[in-house]
Amino acid sequence: MSSSTIQQKQDKKSGSSPARRFVQGVAQVAGGTVLGITMLTSSVVAGGLVGLATSFRNLPDVRVLRGYVPTETTYIYDVKGKPLASLHGEANREVVKLDKISPNLKRAVMAIEDKQFYLHQGINVNSVGRALKANWQEGSVVQGGSTLTMQLVKNLFLSRERAFSRKIAEAVLAIRIEQIFTKDEILEMYLNQIYWGHNNYGIQTAAQSYFAKSAADLTIAESAMLAGLIQSPEEYSPFANYQLAKQRQAVVLTKMRELGWITAAEEEEARKQPLKIGKSTSWRTSKLPYITEAVVSELNERFGRDTVLKGGMRVQTTIDYDFQKMAEATAARGQRRLRGLAGQVAIAAVDPRTHFVKALVGGVDYEDSQFNRALQSRRQPGSSFKPFVYYTAFASGKFSPSSTVQDSPVSYRDGGGYYSPRNYGGGYGGAMSIRTALMQSRNVPAVKIGRAVGLDKVIKVLRTIGVKSPLDPVTSLPLGSIGLTPLEMAGAYATFASNGWYSDTTIIVRVTDTGGNVLLDNTPRPKQVLNPWAVASLNSVLQDVIESGTGTRAQIGRQAAGKTGTTDSERDVWFVGYVPQLATAVWIGNDNNRPIGGGATGGGFAAPIWREFMLNALKNEPVRYFEPASKFKRP
Repeated sequence: MSSSTIQQKQDKKSGSSPARRFVQGVAQVAGGTVLGITMLTSSVVAGGLVGLATSFRNLPDVRVLRGYVPTETTYIYDVKGKPLASLHGEANREVVKLDKISPNLKRAVMAIEDKQFYLHQGINVNSVGRALKANWQEGSVVQGGSTLTMQLVKNLFLSRERAFSRKIAEAVLAIRIEQIFTKDEILEMYLNQIYWGHNNYGIQTAAQSYFAKSAADLTIAESAMLAGLIQSPEEYSPFANYQLAKQRQAVVLTKMRELGWITAAEEEEARKQPLKIGKSTSWRTSKLPYITEAVVSELNERFGRDTVLKGGMRVQTTIDYDFQKMAEATAARGQRRLRGLAGQVAIAAVDPRTHFVKALVGGVDYEDSQFNRALQSRRQPGSSFKPFVYYTAFASGKFSPSSTVQDSPVSYRDGGGYYSPRNYGGGYGGAMSIRTALMQSRNVPAVKIGRAVGLDKVIKVLRTIGVKSPLDPVTSLPLGSIGLTPLEMAGAYATFASNGWYSDTTIIVRVTDTGGNVLLDNTPRPKQVLNPWAVASLNSVLQDVIESGTGTRAQIGRQAAGKTGTTDSERDVWFVGYVPQLATAVWIGNDNNRPIGGGATGGGFAAPIWREFMLNALKNEPVRYFEPASKFKRP
């Protein structure tokens, strides 16, 4: 049996405990006779107040604190655990256990706020007596005399009104709390609850804000300065007035030395110790704001905004910080090369094996514009929509890449008139294979095939692979006439890259509470939702798009598939492509829908940005190959 176990058994037998031994130590300093009188008087007064409790029938039931969970800050991390952002309302708080708080801080707080904390039973009769005398002389409440327990009560249950009735209520509730909770439990609640200035609630966030360290690592000097804040956090804040904060620190250090809790040498050393003051952590901006915005959107949808801001969640995202910064830099460089033709570039990248979002760039400069185009902007995908049509055709079993389609004039009744699709650049090519039609991005064949297989079936495929934007079966749908987001495009193409296996696209890996309990687990649960032969056939054709079609400027020296997209008005240009490990959508355009001009095409403008991004993204990834259609049975 260990020595600590033996000690615990002896403590239990004798009624001793770490808290009790602390009391005995303080008693030796204070003097046994005075201590005995003080505790006896305290007990008498306490008994009287308990008698008064019947007059306070409407006071809160302090037993609710057994299940009390204070509001706590939610933290967002990258996939490797790097902090990205914190989310909170009024209270920026991170709860910690008492044994994770520096003993220096505990002693400093008790020295200046309640030196007899481990001796009284909720109220300190000497302090109350002095306060009553001063208040009586002034005719109003001018002095508190509050113990830590009474301060906790005030913070949790009562108003800030300075009135005699409130002070009596404080005392009654403090005694009730002391009857239910141990001293250590009360001190832990107190240190995690109180306000330390600049929206920092609880000692952990205070330590991180003022000194950029954990509460467990606070020195005597740092602890004394923090303890000095409690009386008036904003006034004594070292952020506001460092010299005044040092003066207040000196008062705390003197109290600690007078109580014998530090030596004179330790006091002198702490006074002289230079303190490196940090920066307020309460309203820090996100290190990856586009990512934080997407995460918060998903969290709010699942848990509600109030829970996100106050629930103390720990959110692991799918994003690698360095990878995302690389994506942002790529978008910014790409936009600069456009020389003013287009104001914005958005990039969305999804891992086909997990459907985890790997990068999400909502624009070229978040400071300039907070609108997340990768997530929120529905823009016409143009010809990059066509693969959805051709997949549906292949999956029907009636078409293959070698099937013949006529690229010839045609008109369809559409609404109150007629719709006559035209090819980009004009002209018609006559009879050609589907492979050729897609490689050359011919519009007329795509519309004909869409009508042949049924536009409702095309929409059904899109819903199956995660597209949620509104879609109508209009004749021009195969040409990408209805808006989708870059993230939807990347997620949908990722299902092609995985040969038809699909999981919900997400930017969150896991969410836990402060105790480590899992609130959300987005471990991929892939399902085969597309026909493997049809997907393999499509992959084969889209490889040819990059090898010798409209997307040759997207070649990356390994097997890849993709599709260009350009709207008739040149307001939106796209390139969406993939390898088995990564699917990426690049969109270029202007927020005011001004045409890009300059002969803008997806192959000429977006494909080079896609190529640069993919080369950086895949430089440590082995070459993987798509499954051939010959491996699967045709439907």
